[in-house]
Amino acid sequence: MNNDNYPNSRRKFIVTTSIAGISALAGFQLTGLSSCKKEEEEDITPPEDLMREHGVLNRVLLVYDQFLHLLSSKQAVNPQWVGDAAGIIKTFIEDYHEKQEEDFLFPRFEKAGQMTNLVKTLRTQHQQGRVVTQQLLDLGKQPKIETDTDQQKLGGLLTSFIRMYRPHEAREDTILFPAIRKIVSKHEFDSMGEDFEKREHQLFGEGGFEKFTEKVSSIEQQLGIYDLNQFTPNA
Repeated sequence: MNNDNYPNSRRKFIVTTSIAGISALAGFQLTGLSSCKKEEEEDITPPEDLMREHGVLNRVLLVYDQFLHLLSSKQAVNPQWVGDAAGIIKTFIEDYHEKQEEDFLFPRFEKAGQMTNLVKTLRTQHQQGRVVTQQLLDLGKQPKIETDTDQQKLGGLLTSFIRMYRPHEAREDTILFPAIRKIVSKHEFDSMGEDFEKREHQLFGEGGFEKFTEKVSSIEQQLGIYDLNQFTPNA
């Protein structure tokens, strides 16, 4: 070895090694971030996913409550608000969320012979809910909702929908959804979550849940019920 070149060679080795080390570290960090992101996405289990969607449903039920309040105090209800709120129910709850339940959950409980009476009732309520929603959508297309007949019809539809869906979602959240782990394998449970995510992306693109949460927030703001502080009782 030529001793005159030794320092230069050594420096080249150190620089090359340092660059390789930094590159490896960067690659590890990027891989780690990608892995973390993937893990965060996979952390949402099928029951949690369905319960989050129930949160959207429940916020629309609060909007429906406000419509009833306006009717009872002889204030006008904007048909566009009715159409927008019922549109969220139809698109996100009935055509997506309930279809998830009907395609992926209910058949598994029926095949296992578990909670079949509950599943039968839930199916029937889905069908009846769609009838009510369509009538609300029809009312939402009118220029005004001002005749006694239309206001009474609106009040009746809202009341029946709220009365059915509050116990409906509560029964699913506390009984049906927690039991799904007991009747499927871990692999099947994980695959179900992937199926949920795939269908959501197909229908709504990225961030479907967030998009509909924003839609509900917009209606709440127009109705003056977005600020959560107003619901706090005075002690």
